[in-house]
Amino acid sequence: MKADLLKPGDEIRIVSPSRSMSIITEEQIRLAQKQLESMGFTVSYSKNSSVSDDFTSSSVQDRVDDLHEAFLDANVKGILTTIGGYNCNQLLGSLDYSVIAAKPKRLCGYSDITALSNAIYAKTGLISYSGPHFSTFAMKYGNDYTVDCFNRMMTGNASLRIEPAAQWSDDAWFLDQENRSFQTNDGPYILNEGMAEGTIIGGNLCTFNLLQGTPFMPSLSDTIVFIEDDYESQPVTFDRDLQSLIHQRGFEYVKGLVIGRFQRSSNMTRELLAKIISSKAELARIPVIANLDFGHTSPMFTFPIGGRATLAARGMETSLTIFE
Repeated sequence: MKADLLKPGDEIRIVSPSRSMSIITEEQIRLAQKQLESMGFTVSYSKNSSVSDDFTSSSVQDRVDDLHEAFLDANVKGILTTIGGYNCNQLLGSLDYSVIAAKPKRLCGYSDITALSNAIYAKTGLISYSGPHFSTFAMKYGNDYTVDCFNRMMTGNASLRIEPAAQWSDDAWFLDQENRSFQTNDGPYILNEGMAEGTIIGGNLCTFNLLQGTPFMPSLSDTIVFIEDDYESQPVTFDRDLQSLIHQRGFEYVKGLVIGRFQRSSNMTRELLAKIISSKAELARIPVIANLDFGHTSPMFTFPIGGRATLAARGMETSLTIFE
């Protein structure tokens, strides 16, 4: 199941199912809204989006109410999460998935939102999207690729062949917009050759793993799993988190693995990642590619959780196409 495409004039509701909008500066809120309005959308904010408690979030009930209201409001066509965090999985047992299924909307976010997106897909079959937060649209420079991919996925393309961005950045742009650091993008590389087609699930690996053993974990059968992690995941923790995923029932039916770019402070290298992948006998049968433009560096492409992907990795050439 997928929601209608977005079109000019559509309302996008901003919700905070993880951290509060209170941590975003007024200037960045203004910039993000201006960017979305320049794309033809109108922007509204959920009632509790800026409520902040001891955990820089709001109560489970506040966040659930905001999500339900966003799905129930006939004027709202898309939903953007404010930012990530640590506690989005608190909501999963309190959501009314019948409301979400009856009033499908295009929900987008990444990082901690991985728990919400995959749970919605598991419980309703509704496609949601791993892509920019509302706060991401406040980025003044180096964001064209992110905006373009989001717009193409949300407003019309039946399929999107993923091409690498020319440059990438891992700087704290939200602290200093005028002094940015960009690197040439070497693009994806192959860790295991092969070809695959399957349903896309995944996102942030440590968050995705929170769903293991719960009713909110989507089936791994016939899937291409997209994973990434942030600076908190060092090579040893990424290794064990990946191993935990591999141990899940049904992993033998996974068709391929796509890995997003690591942040520099994760200390992951191509050589270390290759050793991690080669140490997993379960991965030897499937294509694995890495260093793609999604995760906690910028820019990023948007991909559909519950959509489909085709993947080819041969020699020095990779091809990844995503479609709903």
